[in-house]
Amino acid sequence: MTTEQQLREEICQAGRSLYERGYTVGTAGNISARLEDGWLITPTDACLGRLVPQQIAKVSREGEWLSGDKPSKTLLLHRQVYDRNPEVQGVVHTHSTNLVGLTLEGVWQPECILPPITPYQVMKVGRIPLIRYCRPGAPQVAEQVAQLACEVRGVMLERLGPVVWGRSVLSACFALEELEETARLWRQAAVKPQPLGDSDVAELCEVFAARW
Repeated sequence: MTTEQQLREEICQAGRSLYERGYTVGTAGNISARLEDGWLITPTDACLGRLVPQQIAKVSREGEWLSGDKPSKTLLLHRQVYDRNPEVQGVVHTHSTNLVGLTLEGVWQPECILPPITPYQVMKVGRIPLIRYCRPGAPQVAEQVAQLACEVRGVMLERLGPVVWGRSVLSACFALEELEETARLWRQAAVKPQPLGDSDVAELCEVFAARW
C-alpha cells in the first residue's frame, strides 16, 4: 500500500518530469491522487516543476480542504472522475502544446480527437473525446467528464489541454505523454497518414486488452 507521503513525492516527481520535458509550462496543469480518506491535488497556480510534498493539498471525500496549499480550481473535475470510476488512482491535466494546437486547428472528430495512427496510441491511450471550450474550473465541464469517466482514459478540453486518468499517477502521465506525441506526429505530417484499419485496431484491443 502506497503511503500518503509516497504519493506526495510521486506527484512532485511526476510534475517535475512533465515540466522539465516541456509537457507543461508556467503554472499550468494539475495532478491528483486517490487516498483512502480523500484525495491529494496540486495547489492552484502552482508550477508543476517546483512542487513541494508538504504543499500538496489534501481534500476529504466530502471536498473539504484539510491541509496543504489551496487546491486546484479543477478539483471538482478530478473528484467526478474518482467518484465515477473506482479503478482510477491518479489524474493528470496539462496544457500540452501539440494537443492544444490541435484543438485550435481542428480535431479529427469531436468524439475522437486523433485517428488511430500508431499501435501504442491504441494500446496505451485509446479514444479521446473533445470537451468544447468552457472557462477553467467550470462545473459543466466536470459534469461532462463524469459521464465519460468509465468509457475512456481521458478527455481533451478545447483550448486548454488533456485530462488523463489511470491506475496510478505515473500511468496517467505515461498515457498523456503518448497522446501528446501522437498529436505531434499528426500535426507535423505534411501528408496525413491513413488510420489503422478496423481489423488492426480490433486485433490490438484483443491481444493487449485495450479499448478503443
